[in-house]
Amino acid sequence: MNKIICIANQKGGVGKTTTAINLSASLAAAEKKTLLIDGDSQGNSTSGIGTDRNAFQAANLYHAMIGHVPLKDVIIHTAIPHLDVVPSNQDLIGIEFEFIGLEEKEKRLKNLLTSLDSHYDFIIIDCPPSLGMMTVNALAASDYLIVPLQCEYFAMEGLGYLLNTVKLVKAQLNPNLALGGILLTMFDQRNLLSHRVSDDVRKHFGDKVFKTVIPRNVRLSECPSHGLPIILYDIKSRGALAYMEMAREIIQGGL
Repeated sequence: MNKIICIANQKGGVGKTTTAINLSASLAAAEKKTLLIDGDSQGNSTSGIGTDRNAFQAANLYHAMIGHVPLKDVIIHTAIPHLDVVPSNQDLIGIEFEFIGLEEKEKRLKNLLTSLDSHYDFIIIDCPPSLGMMTVNALAASDYLIVPLQCEYFAMEGLGYLLNTVKLVKAQLNPNLALGGILLTMFDQRNLLSHRVSDDVRKHFGDKVFKTVIPRNVRLSECPSHGLPIILYDIKSRGALAYMEMAREIIQGGL
């Protein structure tokens, strides 16, 4: 059975897309068949994984969501063995308006994913920085939620809203949804505040916080502009080692 994991946090700039891209690439590097779904209309996971924008102009996730094409027809192979991507672009904004009044609109993505059977070991969904229709669809379709949390002062400010949304989704749409873990990102070893945030989160959430911590790393910031995940851009960097360790933690932990 495949494991469907959504990466979500309505707060922007916390490393959500960076995590979706580099976790997917690291799982694929571990020879796990992985599908990365770009659920954000900004299309950053699509470009950050190195997908040619000209390759998906005819159809992408939006067209599958509105029922024009099967999901399998918009899957694109990447340069990384075992890693495929479902691309997105600004078309995806349209579902916020087009789904108004539709029945079971929150389960569109879940229904699409059932058609893939068990072809993939992991399906990773990158969500937009909001709690809109696409994020709700991702939560309704997923087995687990991973929340990237920036190691800064306002890190936990919006976490309560997200976890309340998860409770509603569990109650009404997906009783099997579980919090897979909170991932501390942009950790600065030299910064006392990073350590305080880390301590507070671990005290509050216990073993729901990943042991792996993603450091603040220049190479991680650079690799999206080259259209490469960190393991292809600089595999010896601290960022690459951290995401490979996170993939190992997920695989060994049975997530």
